[in-house]
Amino acid sequence: MNHVDTPQTRCQAGVSRGDITPPVGIYHRMWGAAVHDKATDVHRPLLATLLWLQPMSDDAKQAQLIVALDHCVIDSAEMTRIREALGQATAIGPAQVQVTLSHTHGSGWMSRSRAHFPGGELIGPYLDDVVKKLTQLARQAQQAIQPATIIYVQGRCNLAGQRDYLDTDRRQYVCGFNPAGSADDTVLVARITSVKGVNLATMVNYACHPTTLAWDNTAISPDYVGAMREVIEQATGAPCLFLQGASGDLGPREGFVGDWAIADRNGRQLGYAAMSALETVPAAGTRFVYAGPVVSGTTIGTWKHVPVTADSLARQEQWRVKQWTVELPYRHDLADLKETESAHARWQEEEKKARAAGDEQKARDCRAMVEQKNRHLTRLRAIPAGKVFPYHVNLWRLGDALWVLVPGELYQAFQIALRQRFAPHPVIVATLTGDWQPGYVPAAARYGYGIYQDTIACVGAGSLEVLIEAIAREITVLV
Repeated sequence: MNHVDTPQTRCQAGVSRGDITPPVGIYHRMWGAAVHDKATDVHRPLLATLLWLQPMSDDAKQAQLIVALDHCVIDSAEMTRIREALGQATAIGPAQVQVTLSHTHGSGWMSRSRAHFPGGELIGPYLDDVVKKLTQLARQAQQAIQPATIIYVQGRCNLAGQRDYLDTDRRQYVCGFNPAGSADDTVLVARITSVKGVNLATMVNYACHPTTLAWDNTAISPDYVGAMREVIEQATGAPCLFLQGASGDLGPREGFVGDWAIADRNGRQLGYAAMSALETVPAAGTRFVYAGPVVSGTTIGTWKHVPVTADSLARQEQWRVKQWTVELPYRHDLADLKETESAHARWQEEEKKARAAGDEQKARDCRAMVEQKNRHLTRLRAIPAGKVFPYHVNLWRLGDALWVLVPGELYQAFQIALRQRFAPHPVIVATLTGDWQPGYVPAAARYGYGIYQDTIACVGAGSLEVLIEAIAREITVLV
């Protein structure tokens, strides 16, 4: 081989950024083991980063707006509300608005259904304010569009560890770092530059649950994503957009703590890994070619960067978008709603008894079980009726790159399989996009062991593999 091509997309792009930090005192509890309800502080601000993309042809009907939010989960109805408001504000269809979440567990659970909890009265007004801010940011991103090139590179980072750990002493699986498990360490990084070479934004796509901070943390936080952005933005002078990968079975090697310093350290680790990859990015519109021998003390083979060919430029402007639904069957042993409601009430009663008896540890454990059942109820009430879950997929072919934007929390096998099959195309995988349902989609081999992600999954074993094949078939058409 006498040349190296760096994958690129030629398009129009616009970026905007805003602060969406909730007020201190808002309902914050995200963990069953937490003893607090309200946020007491702010570790780092929560941010919204918007990226408007459209083809060079100026066809706004083909535009896509990515709305990246520092939140853990947002209800389906709230997602719809955001898409409709932003679509109306920018004269595009709601289906062109892709709301995606970093999944930070330090943001708190911002659901109007939690209004009756301490601090919950602030959730509704907060979400209303977020929609207003996002509407303004969407217009700003649209107005900022200009010809740009997205250049993709790949790095490595071992922040994430596999988190299905077998506690051999107690003979049970727990959700925690498994030193013997394998973890995808791929970091996909993209630099978005103007025709004048000005940095417009950096995109970082990495798979790792933002669960550094857990029940002992009472502060609003973007978790490791905040420090990661800080590292990159200080170096590049442009906003950093984070897209959460397929991290269903991945989390920080050191996590579930209350120490902000550990969250920041994890973020810097990812930030430095992304920056290392960015340092290899060539100038837009170039390729690295063998330039021939030079006689010196030995004969040296020289390489240089040259402009890409006209055919390459045309390929980098390709723009194909497909949206469709894959039917994933519900598991045959899906929990019964009435039985779950009964269990919820039973644990509430047990908590009351424990508090009356002065047994604080038992009361805390019972409170955690109440929260577990409450979340089971939320899932069961949210999923559509019927025998299958309608799983919505967004697949883009933008120049040399493939973008896969999907809801829920998928196991890492999803992105590993697609990237292996379609190399050298970079495959950006953004999960928790459009909805957090159907929740976890584990690999078939992980069902039946009592692993957390399996026990709360609503779709059956084999769903992840069905999804991989369905998307792979469509990618084959696009490439």
